[in-house]
Amino acid sequence: MRNDIRLGVIFMIAATFVFAMQDGLSQHLGRNYNVLMVVMVRYWFFAAFVIAIAKRQSGSIRAAARTPQPVLQAFRGLLLAGEICIMVLGFVALGLVESHAIFACYPLIISALSGPILGEVVGWRRWTAAGIGFVGVLVILQPGFGVFAPEAVFPLAAAFCFALYGLLNRYVARRDSSATSFFWTGTVGAVAMTAVGLWHWEPMTGTDWALMGCLCVSGALGHWLLIKTYEVAEASAVQPFAYLQLVFAASLGITVFGETLEPHVAIGAAIVVSAGLFTLFRARRRAKAA
Repeated sequence: MRNDIRLGVIFMIAATFVFAMQDGLSQHLGRNYNVLMVVMVRYWFFAAFVIAIAKRQSGSIRAAARTPQPVLQAFRGLLLAGEICIMVLGFVALGLVESHAIFACYPLIISALSGPILGEVVGWRRWTAAGIGFVGVLVILQPGFGVFAPEAVFPLAAAFCFALYGLLNRYVARRDSSATSFFWTGTVGAVAMTAVGLWHWEPMTGTDWALMGCLCVSGALGHWLLIKTYEVAEASAVQPFAYLQLVFAASLGITVFGETLEPHVAIGAAIVVSAGLFTLFRARRRAKAA
């Protein structure tokens, strides 16, 4: 198996940049149109991309769709679709900076839940890192100081959904290929979003249709870059660079949308990211030892 860490890091940085731009487009469109409609159109393009990739890797759509755990795969697809909708609502209500600062805690949630869900051994160091990370989230939210925003529940809920989605990815991978999981993710999400999104259709301007096209293309491009990342390098080596999405999204929020980076948000995000990096470092050491 190829392990070109330098190339993998380049792909991961490019992917995080593309996903940050996608978040900015989602925020703009979500402010002007119904979020369910925006996510629905995004999923149409994503489903076409997923089907093409799955067919190429598995040989046929039937082969890509074959799974001994269809209920679990369908639930994964619904979970990701719901997470995207919730996160876009967070972008609209709270902005990119604070939403991503809170959402950055999802690797810590994965670490904390990997024991009860996957049966993995979670040592005291990982539990301590998770606890410190949640202290960082509390620093961002500032509960008890009269400035807690109820809208913060959106990125926090999205982080829990995405963490559960990540854990289920690892669970279904025990019996299904990545092509099969990818196929179910895109198609189930597209069907679910179409069922709810068509009821909220709104006419769009020509400019916003162009931005919607950019949103769809960026989604496919971002996932393609991620696929290439894990093709050329080990996940443990490149995963820490995924936190750059927080940096890129925050920069976009400040420069384009006029958001501000409050000191408590910067401090809290630094705590969360540091705890997450420590968790990734410990997981990498455990994998090498094994």
